[in-house]
Amino acid sequence: MSAIPSEHRVVATDLDGTLLRSDLSVSPRTREALRAVRAAGMRHLAVTGRPVADTRRLLAGLGYAGPAVCAQGAQVYDFATERLLFSRSLDQDLARDLVRRIAERTGPLALAAVGAGPDSDFLVTAGFGSPHQQRQWRVVDEPGLWREPVLKVMIRHPDYDDDALAALAEKVCGDALAVMHAGPRLVELLPGGTSKQTGLTFLAAELGFTGAETIAFGDMPNDLPMFDWAGHGVAMANGHPRLRARADEITSSNDADGVAAVLERLPAVRAAIGEVPVR
Repeated sequence: MSAIPSEHRVVATDLDGTLLRSDLSVSPRTREALRAVRAAGMRHLAVTGRPVADTRRLLAGLGYAGPAVCAQGAQVYDFATERLLFSRSLDQDLARDLVRRIAERTGPLALAAVGAGPDSDFLVTAGFGSPHQQRQWRVVDEPGLWREPVLKVMIRHPDYDDDALAALAEKVCGDALAVMHAGPRLVELLPGGTSKQTGLTFLAAELGFTGAETIAFGDMPNDLPMFDWAGHGVAMANGHPRLRARADEITSSNDADGVAAVLERLPAVRAAIGEVPVR
């Protein structure tokens, strides 16, 4: 276990598989640790692959008020003012062409798309299934995915596991699109250069903090750019092997309060808790 940098002002947490338990709730112990983070004068930033509408729903009971990085960095949204601060959409002609080129190698893909607005639906082609747990979606034909501006496209294939499909998509797309492996059956295509790091860089310039002052928590390869940027990267025990190999430390799982276990080691957080954390 490496030492956490002494100058820390920001705690950046992924949501699924990291801050959230498997049932998408936040434990009492983690809630108390985050309360202590705020009481200590630090800032908690949610940094997630989910778009704004999903993020709002998941954070509704947490008392989260402020900006968040959403949709893998394609959106930055301020939940205090209900304002979209930053957004990037796919070049649809480019994205359609690259999806076609991937499908030429794999066979037909099941596809989903996330609209560019803060309240947009998921659009899915037949056979894709639910893009996320407990999320509403609409089934459309493939051309229907492209009728409005799109933040990102998700691809699935029954004969490819996630790592193999992501590797193939990276080979086909190169730098033209960003390919993110965000979770089970979640291989995503985004505008080139988009990542959680770019979203955090935008907020760092707006709010006046640096990567060196940031502790980041994550579980999947889409968190790698955030770890590369942050001063200290913490992978969950349930995390993907690629992320755990690059982390500064590995904490316990999302279902075993792994985020709280690290935050409680910070002197300022310990002082703000002032008592034994709820377990």
